[in-house]
Amino acid sequence: MFNNKNIKVYNSLTNQLEDFKPIKENEVSMYVCGPTVYNHMHIGNARPVIFFDTVKRFFKYIGYKVTYASNFTDIDDKIIKTAIKEGVSEDVITQRYIKAFLDACEAVGCEMDVIRPKVTENIPAILDFIQKLVDNGNAYVSGDDVYFKVSSDPKYGILSNQKLDELELGARIDVNDGKLDPRDFTLWKKTSDLGKKWDSVFGSGRPGWHTECVVMIRNIFGGLIDIHGGGTDLRFPHHENEIAQNYCLHHDNLANYWIHNARLDLRGEKMSKSLGNVVWLKDIIVEYHPNAFRLAILANHYRQVINYQDDMMRQMQGEWEKIEKLYVSVFRKLELCDALDGGKPLELMDNFLNEMAYDFNTSNAITHLYAIMKKMNADIRRKDLSVEELQNEFKTFKDMLYILGINVDLKELSFEEKELVLKWQNARKNKDFETADVLRNKINELGIRL
Repeated sequence: MFNNKNIKVYNSLTNQLEDFKPIKENEVSMYVCGPTVYNHMHIGNARPVIFFDTVKRFFKYIGYKVTYASNFTDIDDKIIKTAIKEGVSEDVITQRYIKAFLDACEAVGCEMDVIRPKVTENIPAILDFIQKLVDNGNAYVSGDDVYFKVSSDPKYGILSNQKLDELELGARIDVNDGKLDPRDFTLWKKTSDLGKKWDSVFGSGRPGWHTECVVMIRNIFGGLIDIHGGGTDLRFPHHENEIAQNYCLHHDNLANYWIHNARLDLRGEKMSKSLGNVVWLKDIIVEYHPNAFRLAILANHYRQVINYQDDMMRQMQGEWEKIEKLYVSVFRKLELCDALDGGKPLELMDNFLNEMAYDFNTSNAITHLYAIMKKMNADIRRKDLSVEELQNEFKTFKDMLYILGINVDLKELSFEEKELVLKWQNARKNKDFETADVLRNKINELGIRL
């Protein structure tokens, strides 16, 4: 049996598997770091998008109310450079790639009921937050910039498991560097360049990246949240610096559970837009069905590095086509019996949910999807198969697909279309193959999927 209170999560903050206990009963608050919108999403960027959407779906399915937020970083030097290169405003660049990102999310089956804050919409709150850090002695003004004083946080390194005195200091401080310590990081940077900037008591400038998410989380959720997510590359320094700032002012770790997905490498090498060795999501979902790519992501445990290969995608395309073919076949069979609605999930659904509840093990959960598919493929050949049995199996199949975010786009038949298909079936049953061929041609012309 499945128990929706028996959920275990690997917490990057403690590096161990923990029982999931939400702050509010039957509610989950989630925040996942979103994209910097200066270019399209590559397939590595898409991994957290797909994984955390699946986490959200799982919690919703088992009865939790989920509040999910993911930001757009629409202030960045790369955005400015792209805008200058194209001779357009930064807004043109950010709006273009926000739309491209949202379109891609929808294409790969993500639910769109996500709170999407923009950094540009939160500047007053960011400035207020920085001022409080300065007033509290956790930040300081030096030259044209404002820096966070890393040494003021006794818990610094709690997420990345690095001790403050063991952190690599990197290059020596430049003569003009205003930092008191090389480990300190920028909260506000005064600038006179052509990029978007805001007036403040610290001078006209822009916020530092590490402050933005902290402020947006507090604006949306009002305080401590259940889950903060993102890729492992964000664990240090970005997420470490988020915790440090928040702890100094609010004395908590921003989130109770920190979840980080592993990389998606390209033929054994880390993908990077700056290096140019990327595969764009927009291209992959033209070459292969978007559901095939989603399956490729979820067929691996989220903490396991995926090594992207063309063979992997060809295999997943084949798996998707099997899912689609079976779905269409059973959907039509039930539809023609006027029995599409109804059904109760089988025990296999509990097995699926138990795998998801154990640190969101989508890889193991998918084995139970294949198990129900095997059962359905065998049972639809049985002459004694009852409609109720098929309804229960199809309900199980659909529910698993919902959690995985695999959507089969199939419309119900109109009255006329249903009559046509029934006539075709009767002609075949009566071995009137000439009539059956004529009717089948009409079915094909109308684009009816059977």
